[in-house]
Parts: sequence; structure tokens; C-alpha cells
Amino acid sequence: MAANDPVSPPLVSIIVPARNEESSLADCLQSLVAQSGVAFEIIVVDDGSTDRTRAIAESFFAAQVIDPPPLPSGWTGKNNAVTAGARAARAEWLLFTDADTVHLPGSLSRALQEAKAHGAALLSYSPEQIVNSFWEKAVMPVIFAELAAAYRPSKVSDPASPAAAANGQYILVSREAYTAVGGHAAIAGSLLEDVALARAVKRSGRKIFFRYGADIVRTRMYRSFAQLREGWTKNLALLFPSPVRLAAMWASEFLLIVASAAISLAAATRQNWISALAVGILAATLYTFFLVRIRRANFRWDANILSLFGLPVAAGLVLKSWSGHRQGRITWKERSYQTANPQPAEGNRKTARQVS
Repeated sequence: MAANDPVSPPLVSIIVPARNEESSLADCLQSLVAQSGVAFEIIVVDDGSTDRTRAIAESFFAAQVIDPPPLPSGWTGKNNAVTAGARAARAEWLLFTDADTVHLPGSLSRALQEAKAHGAALLSYSPEQIVNSFWEKAVMPVIFAELAAAYRPSKVSDPASPAAAANGQYILVSREAYTAVGGHAAIAGSLLEDVALARAVKRSGRKIFFRYGADIVRTRMYRSFAQLREGWTKNLALLFPSPVRLAAMWASEFLLIVASAAISLAAATRQNWISALAVGILAATLYTFFLVRIRRANFRWDANILSLFGLPVAAGLVLKSWSGHRQGRITWKERSYQTANPQPAEGNRKTARQVS
């Protein structure tokens, strides 16, 4: 039930930044307007779209469509857009969610209840990732398995741990906490704004709660290899403290598994059964350990199997991200940013300057 009465403010303001999202926005808004159990408003921030994004947003009468102000120097486009949405919002809770998300029935009410049950000022879910193409299935599990290890929900949700994380596709935060830490304006230049916001809230002494949220929200992040490459090039060097080491680990793991399997097969063709068996056991053991790790990313079985082929691609992407940040230029959503050298995610203080 969307709240449109200006006298009775809604409990939750849903803010959807959208820049050229015609392929996904309709499904997102359809899932949002169908929410029940809590009064809400929907604010779509059309961030200079050149496709049908605005027309799609305006076709949903329950949604308010606004424009952000001109992009200030030192700001990223998304931070500018969500800040505009937050200024227009009337509710005591703000839900920042991306245009490529689909929200399950009743999920907004459940999320609000969960935040209150945990005493969390900020709640974030890692959505179920929908992958359809070969490269989505191959690459996404590799990266998300590493994210699951680097940002363990139990640590992130523990007030005694300094670990902080959030997924920008679903961040529910109280207005009180958001205002107290300065909102997205305080992290205006960050290309990793979700983690930066979570870190600011946790450092303020407020509690955050983070978990895998397949029962709440799902998303298909990238619909082509070009989108996948651009998106992870923007983020990977910022998400992990040692990107070059991580790339070496992924490449080495791929080579060890493939080489041992090939050696075992070659020995079998020569009827050298002892060698074939010994090296084959090694290959199977390495692959099993790999699959056990990959399963933590919560992808389907077919993606888990194909993810072996994603190892060298993911290694190349993290190196490309590291190189792009070191060279000081990253492109995202047809905007270019000048960046500082990437720092470890937990201590990252970098900013970006929009240059075109």
C-alpha cells in the first residue's frame, strides 16, 4: 500500500536510482508497488537516462519520478542520485534499492520487522543472483564465493567486530542513522558507496545486520559480458585488500586443476594406471575443494560446475580493475572517474572525481 497522503507520511521511502535501466525497471517497480503490510512511497531518480527509463517509471502512478541536480565535482553519479532521493523522502526508514532488483511479495514488511528485531540501524541483503549466460554462470560464483569469505555476515552483524559491509542493491537504513553519518553526501566520491555507508553507520556505534536474502530479493546484475566486465572492473580492486594476489590465486587454482586432470588423462591413454589414478585423485581433490568453496556463493549446480572456467576470467578482471584504479581512470554508466590507487577495502578512504 503506497502512501500518497502528504498528511500521513509513509513508514518507508523506497529510493530507486535509475540510469538507462529500460530492460529491468518495469519488473522492479511492479514488484515494489505490489508490496503490502507497510505504508511506503516509491521515488525513482532518473539519472540522465537516454532510453525509455523515464517513460517506464512514469507509467507507474504510485511512483514519484524526480531528477537529481547536476553532478557536482567530486561526486559519483549514483551518490548524487540517491542523495536527491533521500532529500525528497518523507519516511523514517529509507530503502535504497537498484533498478535491476525484483522484490518478493511481502518482503518489505519482513525486512522492516527483521531490522527492528535485530536492533539494526542498517539492514542489507545480498540478493539471490540470477545468471543466464555462460559467462554469468562462470564468473559470478567465483567472485561471490570470495565475497562470502571476505565479508562474513556473522562478522559484519557482530557489533564487536570492525567488519562492515552492505550490498547496494538492498540497503534499509533508519533516517536517524542516515542523517547522523551524513548520508551518501559524506561518501560522495566513493565508487563503493554501499560498503562505505555500512562502515560509517557501524563506526558511529549503531548496529548493522547483513545476510543472504534469497527470500527477500533477487537480481540479474549483468546482461552481457561487456556489462559484467565494466561493473567488476569498477569494484573488484576496492572489494579485496590484495587484488594481485587474489588474481594469482585464481589463476593458479585453475592451472592446477586443469593440468592435473590433463596429466591423469595422458597417463591413462598410455595405460600408466598408477600414475593416472594418483594424479586423478589429486585433480578430483582440488576440484572438490574448489566446489565446496564455490557453493558458499549460493548459485545453482550448473553455475557451480561452469565456474571452473570463470577462474582465469575473474583473475583477468581483478587485474584489470587494479590496473584501472592505479592508472586513475574508471568508466561506469557512460561516466569516467579519476581515482586514487586502490586501498584495502576495510581501510579504503579513496575518492573519485567525475571527469566526463
